[in-house]
Amino acid sequence: MISSTTSASTATSGASATGTSVTQANSTSDSAASQDRFLKLLVAQLNNQDPMNPMDNAQMTSQIAQINTVTGIQQLNDTVKGLASQFATQQLMQGSAMVGRNVLVADNTLNVDSTTQKGSGAFDLAGSAATVQVQVLDANNKQVGTVDIGALKAGRYNFEWDASDASTSGPLHFQVVAANGQSPVDAVALSVDQVASVSLDNGALALQLSRGGTTSYSAIKAIL
Repeated sequence: MISSTTSASTATSGASATGTSVTQANSTSDSAASQDRFLKLLVAQLNNQDPMNPMDNAQMTSQIAQINTVTGIQQLNDTVKGLASQFATQQLMQGSAMVGRNVLVADNTLNVDSTTQKGSGAFDLAGSAATVQVQVLDANNKQVGTVDIGALKAGRYNFEWDASDASTSGPLHFQVVAANGQSPVDAVALSVDQVASVSLDNGALALQLSRGGTTSYSAIKAIL
């Protein structure tokens, strides 16, 4: 019977591909060479076996199954790698359609229109609140304005703030303070940004935003 060392060596050779074309070609060649050696050894064993104690069908089937299993695993690995590569390419192609689009992401930057001098943002409110106030802050976290909204139910809301009277010309951001009586209500600040480019990060689609940040596709709250 052919030793298990030969089969283990074949399995190791089949699993050693690193993904480059040269290595894949070598791996395929090694796999074919291993199969050829295996078959030659099997034929030699059959020719030289003891006529009084020949290899039974179960032994022969086991030997052949070993090489078929190794070959099947190698082919399966190659197929999975090919599918993963195709999926990544499709993701990137689909993601390219996002370039130039405005998206809503978790961020507290206040967008100020240079023409209208209107500042805008949005937020997700986790529950009903009796009072909701948006506080506009400058780069030093000094409050420069407020938007009193009043009572709201859970949901997503947009707001605007007149930035024409702002005492600062630097970047602005905001925070949402919501409460129901004495109990605070969670609110997540949202801001509009533009997708500048897309890339793949560990197989997942990543979006580079115009303000310099990066976010995953799954983190986008809305495409505008």
